[in-house]
Amino acid sequence: MRFDLTDEEWVLLEPELPVSRKSGRVDDRRVLDGIFYVLRTGIPWRDLPERYGPYTTVYNRFNRWSRRGIFKRIFEKLAAKSRDSVQLIDSTIVKAHRAAAGAKGGRKIRRSASAAADGRRRSTPTLTARCGR
Repeated sequence: MRFDLTDEEWVLLEPELPVSRKSGRVDDRRVLDGIFYVLRTGIPWRDLPERYGPYTTVYNRFNRWSRRGIFKRIFEKLAAKSRDSVQLIDSTIVKAHRAAAGAKGGRKIRRSASAAADGRRRSTPTLTARCGR
């Protein structure tokens, strides 16, 4: 499928995964494909397609491996293979045109200068309250 690991990618990642302790453990490659599917598509874990196995297994394995630093170790290994593999653009340093910021900030409803000078607020609701409505 589109989001599944190729054989070449699997050869790089397999040595970094923890060794299976139980014989009945779900295939790590299928679970890793499921994790990548969720991360790439942004779907909820519960909506994971059945071909990746039970979503609870994929979710639990993702949490366990994250806590143990497995994904960090994989990233560091892949980043070390290529000098150009870790180039990012940080949006905090990208200059934008001043119009890109949007509308002016501050108070949205501005009082006219004459109303501000008078000091008393006059509005329809207070006038209708006095009339007994």
